[in-house]
Amino acid sequence: MQLFEVTLLLLAVAVALMQVARHLRVPYPALLALVGGCVAALPFAPHLNIEPRLALALFVAPAVMDTAFELPPRELLRNWVPLMSLAVLLVLATTAAVAWAGVGFAGLPLAAAVALGAIVAPPDAAAAAAVLSEFELPRRAMAILQGESLLNDAVALLAFGIAVSVAMSPGAALGPLLPRLLIAVPGGALLGVAVGLFGTWILRRMAGTVSAIITQFLFTFGTWILADHLSLSPILAVVGLAAVAAREMPKRMTARDRINTNAVWITVTFVLNVLAFLLMGLQARGILSQLQGSELTHALAFAGLVLAAVILVRFAWVMSYGAIIRRFLPPNRPAPSARVGILVSWCGMRGLVTLATAFALPPEFPKRDVIVLSAFTVVLGSLILQGFTIRPLIFWLKIARDETLDDEVAAARDAMLAAALAVLDGAHGTVVEEVRAELSAQRSASAGRERPNTESDELRRRALGAERALLEDWREDGRVTDDVYHHLEEELDRAELAVEPPGASWPEA
Repeated sequence: MQLFEVTLLLLAVAVALMQVARHLRVPYPALLALVGGCVAALPFAPHLNIEPRLALALFVAPAVMDTAFELPPRELLRNWVPLMSLAVLLVLATTAAVAWAGVGFAGLPLAAAVALGAIVAPPDAAAAAAVLSEFELPRRAMAILQGESLLNDAVALLAFGIAVSVAMSPGAALGPLLPRLLIAVPGGALLGVAVGLFGTWILRRMAGTVSAIITQFLFTFGTWILADHLSLSPILAVVGLAAVAAREMPKRMTARDRINTNAVWITVTFVLNVLAFLLMGLQARGILSQLQGSELTHALAFAGLVLAAVILVRFAWVMSYGAIIRRFLPPNRPAPSARVGILVSWCGMRGLVTLATAFALPPEFPKRDVIVLSAFTVVLGSLILQGFTIRPLIFWLKIARDETLDDEVAAARDAMLAAALAVLDGAHGTVVEEVRAELSAQRSASAGRERPNTESDELRRRALGAERALLEDWREDGRVTDDVYHHLEEELDRAELAVEPPGASWPEA
C-alpha cells in the first residue's frame, strides 16, 4: 500500500511539473529526473526491487514502439552512414571510455565496467525531441537523432548482455555467444516484421473496438518477450513490428480509432516514464543508505567522472565526424555544419533506456550499487545540465530554419484538394456547388504553408461553441440524461476536430 501511495503522490507531482515545464519550455524528462532525485531523499520511501527482465520489457518496449512508429525505415537507409557512426561506433567508444574509467578509478572488474559503459552509452532522443520539435531544425539532423535512439539501444543492449554473461560466469567461453550475436540482429528484425504482418491481419478484424488498443500492447510486449526468449534482439524486433504497423495500419484505421489509440499511447508512455524515474529514485535511496562515508564520496566522484566522460566522448566524436565529412565530402553534396554538430553533440541526454538497463542488473552483480548509482547520476545530470540548456543553445547557435517540410506539406495539400475537386466533376446540385466552392476557397487559401483557416471554419467553431453551451445548460437543468449528453458530446468533439485551427496538434504529456 505504501508503494501505491508514493506512486500516486509522484504522479500528482509529475502532472504539476508538466505545467511548470510548459511555462519554462524545458523537456519534461528533465523535471521527472528532478522528481526521481527527490524520491531518493524521502525518508519514508520504501525499498523496492524489480525483476531485471521485467524492467526492460515494461519500460523500453512501449518507448521503442512509440519512437519507431514515427520513423520510416527509408530514413534509416538514407542516413545509414551517420547512423552507423552514432549508433554503433560512438556507443562502442563510449562503452570503452567508461569501462576504462571504471577499471582505473573505481576498481570495477572488466566485465562489470563494460556493463556500466553499455548502460550509459545510449542517449535517449525523447528528452531532446520534447524541445527540438518546437523549432524548425534541419530535418536530416532530427531523423538522425531519432534513428540513433533506436539503433544505439540495440547495440548497447547486445554489449550489455555479453558483459553480464561474462561477469556472472567468469569461466565461461565467449565462443558459443558469437553465433547467437550474429543471428540476434537480423533475426530480431525479421521476427518483428513477421509478428507485424500477423498483427495487422488480427487488428483488421478488431477495428473500432477497445480490444484493438489492448491487442496493440499485447503485440508490443509479446514481441519483446518472444525475442528475448529466442535470444534475438528485442529492440530490433519491436522496431520491425513498428515499421510494419506504421506502413499498414493507418490505411486500415478510422479517424476515431487513431484518436483513441494516440490518447492511450501518450498516457501509457508518460506514466511509464514517471514510474521509471520513481523506481530509480527508490533504488538510489537504498544504495545511498548502504554506502557510507568515504565509500559514498568515492562512488559519487566516480559517478561524476562517468557523466563527464559520456558528454565529452560524444562531443569529441560528433565534431570529429563532422570535420572529416566536410573535408572529404564532394562539394556538390550538403554536409552538416559545425553548428548542427554542436547541437547534436549536446542532445546526448540519457533517459529511460539507461534507467531500465540499470534495473536489469541481477542483484548479485559485482559492484551493482556503484553501477546503479552512476547510471542514476548520469541520467539525472545529463537531463538537468543538457535538458535545461538546449533551448538557449539553439538561440545562441542561430541555426537556420529548415522550411522544406512546409514546402512539401503545401505541395501535397494542394494536390489533395485538386483530387477532392476532381471527384465532384460531373456532379450538380446546390449541395455539390457548396462543397465545390468551399474546396476551391481552401485551395486558394492554401498557397501559404499552414492549413488555411477559412471564414467557414471560424463560423463553424462559433456555432459548435453555442451548441456545446446549450448542451451543458440542458444537462445542468436535467433536460437531457447523461447518456444523451455523452452521445452528443462525442458528435461535437468529432466536428470540432474537423475545423480545429491551423497548427493545432496532439497535446504533449
